[in-house]
Amino acid sequence: MPKKIRVGLLFGGRSGEHEVSLASAMSVYSALDKSRYDVTMIAIDKDGRWLLPDPKPLLAHAENPMLVKFSRDSETFGLVPYPSQKQLVPVELGGRANSPLPSLDVVLPILHGSFGEDGTIQGLLELAGIPYVGSGVLGSSVGMDKDVASRLFTLAGIATVPSLTLRKHDFKRAPKEVMEKLLQQFAFPFFVKPANAGSSVGVHKIKKREDLAPALEDAFSFDTKLLVQKAVDARELEVAVLGNSEPRASVVGEIVPKHEFYSYEAKYIDENGAELHFPAKNVSPEVAKKVQTWAVEAFKTIECRGMARVDFFLDRKTGELFINEINTIPGFTKISMYPKLWEASGISYVQLLDELIRLALENFAERSSLRTSYDVKDWEK
Repeated sequence: MPKKIRVGLLFGGRSGEHEVSLASAMSVYSALDKSRYDVTMIAIDKDGRWLLPDPKPLLAHAENPMLVKFSRDSETFGLVPYPSQKQLVPVELGGRANSPLPSLDVVLPILHGSFGEDGTIQGLLELAGIPYVGSGVLGSSVGMDKDVASRLFTLAGIATVPSLTLRKHDFKRAPKEVMEKLLQQFAFPFFVKPANAGSSVGVHKIKKREDLAPALEDAFSFDTKLLVQKAVDARELEVAVLGNSEPRASVVGEIVPKHEFYSYEAKYIDENGAELHFPAKNVSPEVAKKVQTWAVEAFKTIECRGMARVDFFLDRKTGELFINEINTIPGFTKISMYPKLWEASGISYVQLLDELIRLALENFAERSSLRTSYDVKDWEK
């Protein structure tokens, strides 16, 4: 019998998307083929502690991750940043380490938002020499920053929604002047959103002057940089991308929010918050092809690997297409857009997980073949 692949399923995290991550991870754990994979669940609680929870209580709350509580008495673990080990080590206060756990062959990070989707955990896994699913440090960090990603997409010829970048320091120094500038530049309605957050956390639609100040204060509680963005009367199209050097795009899907926009509540709390169409209805073959082409181009532009979901706006009046954002660790419940798009494209949820793990190992093997030392004698040859 072939040896099982030892998978570390990493989830939770210190971000506003903690509960979203829990829901995704429970779904992934249930779907992973236990005859092929030896799965270790690794939770990061809201304080940043690494724990090894029992899957059973977590699965009991899979439908309502808000109820999941990690014990304060649980043993804390750390990842050894030493490539030949690839191990989690129990750590006691004072720095003493007990015997390590078995090493991991690959990590599947289902961490959304800060400290998970932004390149930080990817950097730690690089130092530890462990293969992991998804984009590397660069692709993750750029994909997380909507401002930087938008600038690169523009350079690549991918249209973006008109926006302005606002920093917390400037707002705190002169709040009235900043707000007046925004009100002069943007007609109602417009959006305010954290530059480095996902799941619509901290996103506000500004419809009148009185909405602006509290919206900015709330958004700045999640990030030090915001995007102020023109509101577009648009259809919300999404496409999933899968691959490493030769990525491919799924069919195009559509989200039809029943709320005013696709908010956090519409995504995760209200079961009837949106209609999801796989594939999108009444989209011309030309538009669908353009969405898929731009999605793959966006994936390559910011150096993504493995997976990403790319979101677009299609202006209802003008027919203009704009990229909205790219998500390098998209939601992964069985009803989330990323797996549903691939299901509509002929790849099941279980097959998708198998392929992502294969891509992670492939990418690691390619990177491991690179030289990491240099001798001047090599040049003399």
